[in-house]
Amino acid sequence: MTRIALDPFVRDLDGESAALRAAGPLAEVELPGGVHVYAVTRHAEARALLTDSRVVKDIDVWNAWRRGEIPMDWPLIGLANPGRSMLTVDGADHRRLRTLVAQALTVKRVERLRAGIEALTNASLEKLAALPAGEPVDLKAEFAYPLPMNVISELMGVDAADHPRLKELFEKFFSTQTPPEEVPQMMADLGTLFTKIVDGKRANPGDDLTSALIAASENGDHLTDEEIVNTLQLIIAAGHETTISLIVNVVEALQTHPQQRKKVLNGEIGWDGVIEETLRWNTPTSHVLIRFATEDIEVGDKVLPKGEGLIISFGALGRDEEQYGPTAGDFDATRTPNRHIAFGHGPHVCPGAALSRLEAGIALPALYERFPELDLAVPASELRNKPIVTQNDLHELPVKLGCPFGGDA
Repeated sequence: MTRIALDPFVRDLDGESAALRAAGPLAEVELPGGVHVYAVTRHAEARALLTDSRVVKDIDVWNAWRRGEIPMDWPLIGLANPGRSMLTVDGADHRRLRTLVAQALTVKRVERLRAGIEALTNASLEKLAALPAGEPVDLKAEFAYPLPMNVISELMGVDAADHPRLKELFEKFFSTQTPPEEVPQMMADLGTLFTKIVDGKRANPGDDLTSALIAASENGDHLTDEEIVNTLQLIIAAGHETTISLIVNVVEALQTHPQQRKKVLNGEIGWDGVIEETLRWNTPTSHVLIRFATEDIEVGDKVLPKGEGLIISFGALGRDEEQYGPTAGDFDATRTPNRHIAFGHGPHVCPGAALSRLEAGIALPALYERFPELDLAVPASELRNKPIVTQNDLHELPVKLGCPFGGDA
């Protein structure tokens, strides 16, 4: 089996994903830093592995970890070994840790956030409208980033004053270009910041999920301080990064498919279809680290060996022709059925999927209603991915907003 090295600079994600699919449902890959794992690249096999009890989150199962081959300054150590939370345990422990989060993020409870999301969206649009007319705007920094960060922070009870530091640390956390000598300090700084937030909520609880986790720990649910801190970090990280990329990727998709964009703005194609197709075609999460095989597992005509690491290559399996047919590589907002698994599958499926869909479903129609002439400020070929092998994330999205609806021509 030929090993495919994932590009730490993510210069051609589509080409890399195609190479992974061509390697078969199970591919040997090399992560940045020379770490060898396997990747599942096809939809059907991914669904099966994500519900297979022989594939676990316990890092002590990983041969390379047990042999001491994974250094603590590996740039991706925070994703491979982020500490004890619902992300890193299975079975009863996973259900215990996930239950409180899942209760806070049910579709019904998420829907209650609608008014707040609409208000935040409108405030961001007002700021965009106040910018100098005709000048390029980084839509990611000015619109796509603030909304998800504000929403998830409100949900978790994180003060807006902490946002700049969170942004700085998460940039390093996800990047494959963080110097190894900075990784341990970055991880320590994240722990210190989230511990400070938890301590603040313990002293002054509020109507937020962090306070609810603390209360549960004090009422017999046995959440440790480590579990609370790591759960907070996990939700903040996942809760804003995915939605940022989703909003950015939808705009890029529509601007590079003008006929479909026209139909969306005319109401011929619904926004739900646009969002779901973007999740499949240009998924916010390119690879998810990491699971481990407790025994040899057959995957198609190949074998995932016992003790080896497995990543889920969502960027590859989202365009799997065996699942989506010969048009799998095309963006088609009318595609039906569209049973993608961009938010995962099985017991570890993303509990924030409904929130992400709600945010995008509010923000994107409002953006195009306010700025129907919005267009890319540079050719799509000049857009560049950030050096993050797990997130499908652009450095920036420069656009020209055009005349706002109702504004002066």
